[in-house]
Amino acid sequence: MKKLLTTTACLLMTVLATAQDFHFDEMTYSPEQTVFKLFAPNDAKCYVKVGKKKVKMTKMGDCLWTATVKGDLKGQPYVFNTGHGDTPGVFAKAVGTNGKEGYILDLATTNPVGWENDEHPLCKSPADLVVYEMHHRDFSIARKEAKYPGKFLALTEPWAINHLKALGVNAIHILPSYDYGSVDETRLDQPQYNWGYDPVNYNVPEGGYSTDPSKPEVRIREFKQMVQALHKAGIRVILDVVYNHTYDIDHSNFQRTYPDYYYRQLAVGDWQIAKSQKPKAKSQKPIYSNGSGCGNETASEKPMMRRFMMESVKYWINEYHIDGFRFDLMGCHDIETMNQIRQMVNEIDPTIFIYGEGWSAGACALPNEKLGMKANISQMPGIAAFSDEIRDALRGPFSDDTISGWLGRINMGKPEQFPGDVEVESLKFGIVGCIQHPQVNMRKVNYSKVPWATEPTQMMSYVSCHDDMCLVDRLKASIPHIKQDELIRLDLLAQTAVFTSQGVPFMLSGEELLRTKKGVHNSFESPDSINQLDWENLRTYPQVFNYYQSLIRLRKNHPAFRLANADLVRKHLEFFDAPQPVVAFRLKNYAGRDDWRDIIVLLNSSRKMHSVTIPKGNYTVVCRGGVINEQGLGNVCGSEISVDPQSAIILHN
Repeated sequence: MKKLLTTTACLLMTVLATAQDFHFDEMTYSPEQTVFKLFAPNDAKCYVKVGKKKVKMTKMGDCLWTATVKGDLKGQPYVFNTGHGDTPGVFAKAVGTNGKEGYILDLATTNPVGWENDEHPLCKSPADLVVYEMHHRDFSIARKEAKYPGKFLALTEPWAINHLKALGVNAIHILPSYDYGSVDETRLDQPQYNWGYDPVNYNVPEGGYSTDPSKPEVRIREFKQMVQALHKAGIRVILDVVYNHTYDIDHSNFQRTYPDYYYRQLAVGDWQIAKSQKPKAKSQKPIYSNGSGCGNETASEKPMMRRFMMESVKYWINEYHIDGFRFDLMGCHDIETMNQIRQMVNEIDPTIFIYGEGWSAGACALPNEKLGMKANISQMPGIAAFSDEIRDALRGPFSDDTISGWLGRINMGKPEQFPGDVEVESLKFGIVGCIQHPQVNMRKVNYSKVPWATEPTQMMSYVSCHDDMCLVDRLKASIPHIKQDELIRLDLLAQTAVFTSQGVPFMLSGEELLRTKKGVHNSFESPDSINQLDWENLRTYPQVFNYYQSLIRLRKNHPAFRLANADLVRKHLEFFDAPQPVVAFRLKNYAGRDDWRDIIVLLNSSRKMHSVTIPKGNYTVVCRGGVINEQGLGNVCGSEISVDPQSAIILHN
């Protein structure tokens, strides 16, 4: 036993040393030669095949292998083999069709004209961001004037840039755009769709979004052109990264390079408890942890997996000028890895935004207290998480589409999961940015009993995203027979709550078009007819786009809605007593050095008009009846204000 422990300790020290020294530049090109490196087991028989030439790799240290091939190999395909099948390696930077082969490229030749002058758009605080989540195909596939529907280049076209600028968003969160496995790039002329949460090559753009996936340089250049066009428009680009699992295990580049190193496994005892089965025999395959819900779970705490994640993030920043990262199922990653990524990014550019899902899809092999869960966000400074508290308070619980939240207040005979006071208190918790606030009773908040954000900029405020029903569909599902005018009122009210909250606002693309996915809950592989944006709604419901546009402009023009400091929120934001289900609050005393002295926001989700007592004064109304006008919609005087059914009123003095 002592010998085994000593051997394990030595192995750990070796891997730690390797992680400090090794960089995942598995292919380094020059016109004179190309150098290949690989992290693989010491007892492997490693070789690299370049074109038709097979070259044996030699050990350069513990678990480190290398080979040098002379001559100018630019444009040549290559694969590694460690005895478990051909693979482009774990850090390929260029691949061919379907990502099966790596390619040797001079990446400088993929830069568009002026790329050296491309810069991150200005962002003083994450609170200044307005994040717009989109899928490449959803956004452009049904747009009549699109020259490149469903492609990276669609986001370089004037119609796309003009729409995003007119709406007012300054950051787009693009669903997975690396090379993923569920779309066959040889059949792009046939209907195929997927969100892309099935990683294959993490550091190469997806070929299905390029005009020619058979040419490795094309997808790289077109991705850069997209980023460049958005940056010129003042729009930041946030990449959705899915380091928590791979498409599968047996065929993954991780497994084919270094079997079982990159994945977490369950102990026999854990497996017995979970499955009530006998302990596995030695001949059986390892039992992999499945916190991702996708059949496997990567081991971010292992030195080389941590190194891989850090270098991947750095690579996307340096090579593609990415402005932020959304970590899928961040609750699968260990806290230390997330903090090291944040610290590394700070050294490059501290304005690069990092946020993620503060949960996993199942039990992980590491205990929750070590993971990047929402409850542990206070241990991860500079990293944000989505607030399911405000989301489900507004629309209803994730577990039952038919139960309405604060927006519905009806439930049609269904027992409420959240009593009215819980919905209201949870909404208030979101409004303050999920920080500690003396007027928020945490005992009544839906999912969290203690504040989890240290600063409001650690909270993503939202009511819908790609995953689950979009807002319109959820309203229809939870309020049967809802009429169109009522649906629009509640839609606008929901987003008013989101965009007047502290923290970082987030919206799903197409919500400004009254988007529907025809009731589909999980549309990850649904056809275009379900997922595409209906651009005709711009003409059919112009009032919806106009309200979203004005709401975003109101937030951007008034720093009181963008207090980035918890103490300032506690100092300047106060709630008023109001009849259920009205939520009423004031941003007082020129909060954030705003031009308006006091801003009062009243949110009423009921079908009745309600009156609220406010500090006596003379006020200018800037939002009422589904219209926002910062120049004023009228004046009120006194200490009482009435708010119309299913609407918001915003006023200032």
